[in-house]
Amino acid sequence: MGPGELEELRQQIDEMIDKGWIKPSESEFGAPVLFVPKKGGKLRMCIDYRGLNHITRKNAYPLPHIDDLLDAAGGCKVFSKIDLKSGYHQIEVDPADQHKTTFNTRDGLYEFTVMPFGLTNAPATFQSLMDKVLREQIGQFVVVYLDDILIFSKSMEEHLKHLEEVLVILKKTQLHLNLEKFEFGKDSVIYLGHRLFAADLEPKATKIEVIRDWPQPANIRELRSFLGLASYYRKFVPRFSIIARPLSRLTSKNVPYSWDAACTEAFRALKEALVSYPVLCIADPKLTFVVTTDASQYGIGAVLQQDDGDGLRPLEYYSKRMPSVKVATSTYMRELYALRMALDHKKHYLLGRHFKVFSDHETLKWIKQQTTLSPTLLRWFHEIDIFDFELRHKKGCYNRVADALSRHPEYTTCLVKSYDLRKKLKEELVEQTAKDQELSSILEQVQTDPSSQPDFHEYGGLIFRRYGNHDRLCVPNHKPLRTHFLDLAHGRSGHFGMAKTYANLLRQFDWPGVKGTAEKFMVECQVCQRIKPCRQKPMGLLTPLPIPDGPGSLSPSISLIWVR
Repeated sequence: MGPGELEELRQQIDEMIDKGWIKPSESEFGAPVLFVPKKGGKLRMCIDYRGLNHITRKNAYPLPHIDDLLDAAGGCKVFSKIDLKSGYHQIEVDPADQHKTTFNTRDGLYEFTVMPFGLTNAPATFQSLMDKVLREQIGQFVVVYLDDILIFSKSMEEHLKHLEEVLVILKKTQLHLNLEKFEFGKDSVIYLGHRLFAADLEPKATKIEVIRDWPQPANIRELRSFLGLASYYRKFVPRFSIIARPLSRLTSKNVPYSWDAACTEAFRALKEALVSYPVLCIADPKLTFVVTTDASQYGIGAVLQQDDGDGLRPLEYYSKRMPSVKVATSTYMRELYALRMALDHKKHYLLGRHFKVFSDHETLKWIKQQTTLSPTLLRWFHEIDIFDFELRHKKGCYNRVADALSRHPEYTTCLVKSYDLRKKLKEELVEQTAKDQELSSILEQVQTDPSSQPDFHEYGGLIFRRYGNHDRLCVPNHKPLRTHFLDLAHGRSGHFGMAKTYANLLRQFDWPGVKGTAEKFMVECQVCQRIKPCRQKPMGLLTPLPIPDGPGSLSPSISLIWVR
C-alpha cells in the first residue's frame, strides 16, 4: 500500500471509529484491505472476506427478480426513488460475531460493529430486513432492491399519500435516508439501470454510452466483463445470442483466445444493436400475452408481446443458441424446443393465465394428438403442458420478428414491427385517397382501364404500386396518416437510424418525397433527442453555433456571450 493509500486508509478508519462502525480488535481473524477507485478520483476501501465467506453457512433468502420489480410499476405516472444512507451500516452485527469481521492494517486490527460490505450473507440479510419493514406496501406501490426503494403511483395526490406512508415507516424503524440521492415526483426515473416511464422501458443512457465506447477486449477477462454488461440488457436486443455467438465461444473452456474477423464483426454488431435499442413496453396483467417463436439450426428466437389497442408491441426479446446438433436434427424438434424454452423463460408471466402462441411450424398444432413420442419429446411435452395457451400457425412470411431472432446474422436482418391496417385506419386511408388529387386520378384510371397504369393496382379503394415482387401502399397527402406510418417505421420499431427506418418504411409504404419526410421526422423525434448520444464534434473556442432555420432543424442549444 503506497503512501497516498495509507493516508486515505487512516483517514477512513478515523471516520468509522468516530461513527461507531468499527473498534480496535484482538481477534484471531484478519482479512486484508484494498482500495478500488471511485468516480472523481476518490478511493473506496474494500475488505477481502473470501476466507471468511468460504466457511460461512449461506443464507438462501432470495433477491427479487429485476424484471418483476420493473413490471410492478407499469401504468404508473409519478415516481419517487429513495436511497438509504450507508444502508448496510445501519444493521448491527451480533456482538458475539463481531470479532469475525476483523480486518488488518499496518496500524493494527479493527472489527466492525455494523454489517460491512463483502460478507456473503450481507445482501440476503439486508433484503430480508427491507421486505419485513415494507411488507404491506411492496407490490402495491413500492418495490425494493436492497437499499433502493421505488415508490410509484397513478396520480400526484395518490403519490403524496404513498410517500408519506413509506417515510413514516422508515422513521419508526430508524432507517436513515440519503437526501442527496432522493428523487421526488418524477414522470420518469432511473431504477436498476433502466429508465422507467409510465408504459415504456429503456436502458440507462450512461450504460449504453459505456458499451458504445468499450474498446476491443484484449483478453478473456475483458471480454467476459463486456458480455456481462451487454447481457444485462439482452432483452432489448433481437438475436442477442446469435450475434454474440463468436464472442461467447471464446469464453468456453479449452478454447484459445484467438480474436478473428468474426469476433470483430460480432463485437461491432452487438455494440450497434445495444446503442440503437428498441423501446420496450411494460407488461400489463389485464392484457393477453402473445408469444411468437421460431427456430433454426443456429438458434431459437421468441418475442413476448401485448396488444395495447394500437397493435402488438414488444415486451421482451429472447434468443438462445442451439445447444446441440442432436436438438437440431429435425424442424419439428427445433420448433418444439423453441416453444419449450420460450415458455420456461417467461413462465412467471404465463403460468396460470390463458395466452396465445404463434409458430410458423404447422405440425405443432397437432402435438397433443401425437400417440408416440420419443423420451426427449415426451419430457418436453410434459413441461409445455402445464401452460394454458392457444397455439396458432403463422406463416413464415408473417412471422418476421421471431424468425429473424433465430437466424444467423450473416444472412438476415430483423424487422422489429409488423404493420397492420386497422378498420378505422383503412377507412381514413380510403377517404383521404379519394380526396388526394393525384391518387384519385390514378384510382379512376385503374378502375376504368387497368392497362393505362401498369405500375399500379387498386384494392378496396386503396392504391398499391408494384416494386419488383412486392407492392407498396400509396399513402395520400395527409399529414396525420403519414406521421402514423413514420411512427410505425421508426418510433415503434426501435428508433433505428435513417437507413433502417427508411428500409422499414419502403417495405410497405410509399409517397412522393418519402425520404425527406422521414429525415425530418427523425430529426424532430423527441425520444432520439433525449436518449441517443450526440455525435457532432464539439464547437471550438469562440466559434458561433449555427443559427437554426426553424423549430426542430437542429438539436436544442443555447449560446452565451460573457461581457466584462
